[in-house]
Amino acid sequence: MTTPVKLAIVYYSSTGTIATIARELHDAGLKAGAEVRMVRAGELAPQSAIDSNPAWVANQTATADVPEATPEDIDWADAVIFGTPTRFGNVSSQLKQFIDTLGGLWAEGRLADKVYSGFVSTATAHAGHESTLLALYNSVHHFGGIVVSPGFTDPAKFADGNPYGTSHTDGQGTNPVGDTTRTAARIQAERVVAMAARLKAAADAEPPAEAESHPMAAPDPEAQPRTAGERPRRWWQRRRR
Repeated sequence: MTTPVKLAIVYYSSTGTIATIARELHDAGLKAGAEVRMVRAGELAPQSAIDSNPAWVANQTATADVPEATPEDIDWADAVIFGTPTRFGNVSSQLKQFIDTLGGLWAEGRLADKVYSGFVSTATAHAGHESTLLALYNSVHHFGGIVVSPGFTDPAKFADGNPYGTSHTDGQGTNPVGDTTRTAARIQAERVVAMAARLKAAADAEPPAEAESHPMAAPDPEAQPRTAGERPRRWWQRRRR
């Protein structure tokens, strides 16, 4: 019997918009039958900058009980949904810094074959919804992950209009997360869980395959004859020949 999908929601939020969407995804994931972890990327901004913005302070207090993300959360998951506010049309430095800590898992091939998706927010219209999600998915391609976007697979998606992932324009704090964005988040969570469940069921049905070494791993010294005194080549040395 296939076990429930393990869904990790990993986000960074400064003033609370992304945190609100993350909670919607969390609840929808649970309702879809997944085991869900919601974790946040660590803060990099100085406390003085946070204290200068009441909304930032309020969100820091409201999310103090949300665990800080670690690479183990990604290793645990069958599916991952990343969330970030846009920063100059790109991923926030806080979430990117967390992604950059995943090199050890990547080197072991442990980021591959998982389902990934993303959600974003901006302060103004046309401020990087699509470009931020596409930038986020660049990392997923390097992981060997499987991007599952919502597309227009549900009629309700035509209301928010972003096939790449849930996105919201908060209007510099004047436009709180409403029904349209919440519905988009629920559709995305349900789709991610459903696709991950299909992959998980297919993998569980396959006979066990012989273990294969990851191409980034050091070669087996016994498998590569070499002359006396010759040191085995590592993967980066082999690529530069």
